Amino acid sequence: MTLDRQQLQVVVTLGFCGLVSAADNWFVSPALPAIAQTLQILPTTAAVILTAYMIPYGGLQPVYGALGDGFGRLRLLRVIVLGLAVGTALCAVAPTLALLAAARVVTGCFAAGIITVSQAFVGSVVGHDQRGRAVGILMGITFAGQGLSAGLGGILTELVGWRAAFFAFAALALVAWGLLFRLREPAHTTQPGQTAGHAAGIAAMFRRALGIFFGPKRAVYALACSTGLLFLGVYGFMGTFLAERCSLSSTASGLVMMAYGVCCLVGGTLSGKIGEKHGLARVVATGECCAVCAAALLLVATAAASWVPALAAAGLLGFGYIFVQPTLVTYSMDADPVYTGLCTGLIGLGVFVGGGVGSALGGALLASSSYVALWAVAAAGLVLQLIVSARCLAR
Repeated sequence: MTLDRQQLQVVVTLGFCGLVSAADNWFVSPALPAIAQTLQILPTTAAVILTAYMIPYGGLQPVYGALGDGFGRLRLLRVIVLGLAVGTALCAVAPTLALLAAARVVTGCFAAGIITVSQAFVGSVVGHDQRGRAVGILMGITFAGQGLSAGLGGILTELVGWRAAFFAFAALALVAWGLLFRLREPAHTTQPGQTAGHAAGIAAMFRRALGIFFGPKRAVYALACSTGLLFLGVYGFMGTFLAERCSLSSTASGLVMMAYGVCCLVGGTLSGKIGEKHGLARVVATGECCAVCAAALLLVATAAASWVPALAAAGLLGFGYIFVQPTLVTYSMDADPVYTGLCTGLIGLGVFVGGGVGSALGGALLASSSYVALWAVAAAGLVLQLIVSARCLAR
């Protein structure tokens, strides 16, 4: 089955909103050396701005998912996309690392709901049998922004500076905000009585979230945490690796990392087909195998001080991430069919809080050791995740 015109419009529009939010975060990776130079700090120190964004970005996703279930997903999306634009503009004018990190926290707080609310919105306008395909396309477009922004951000950083890059992504966020006014809220996205419950019962929401996270689907949520820790942890340091080890400029580093976004876009369409033919567990296993190969290629790139294996690694990491993360979202939607926004938001919490922790741990490991140790630890972790997920999802 294929999506009709109205469904495709929803998926593409929300995908663009997600693309902007992902781009706003991940262009920072190839720009880290330039940001560090401007602020007169080490690139490993500047990496704190990755964590400053991802922790609130992940931590607030289930909150936004629950709010979207109660107050209307489209209305909420319009507010948070506008907030993303304002927060990104604040990043462009921050004079110190502390203020830049604070602005990234603000931006992450607004951006947190975009993907999870969009996923639940898409789930409400397509049939159950089409969810895997629709979410795959949505996330493919979204995380194309993660990779493609690396190239655009690298070019802007080298030509006019990283502050101008932040302004450019703020402008894109305003465009996304305008496009949301072309959509309409489906009548059945808000459950009767939920608004009052969420307004008066935050404690009840947290109890429900804990019940979902540690319930029958707990293996899925644990895999979301390890996916963020390993996949996003690896990607976050590729920009500094290409600059320091391979001696590439911001533009060249960004262009290499664009392979991630291209493969995310292609993989978003392939994941649904693989899932329909072989099942969702096979999609996850395929993605994890791609990520293991990516870590191995980064070890080769480190030994050879060459960007060529890193280019292949970026592409494989893109395939890996887009196969794993949206598939975990699809698994999670059945955890509590009434509160799908909260279910998908908890996946975002696991992935992006895991990513923030991965950035912090990776920075500490890199400061005390080397890129060889960083990639080797990531490879070992990815192999372990592959083994564990094969056993857990088979059940």
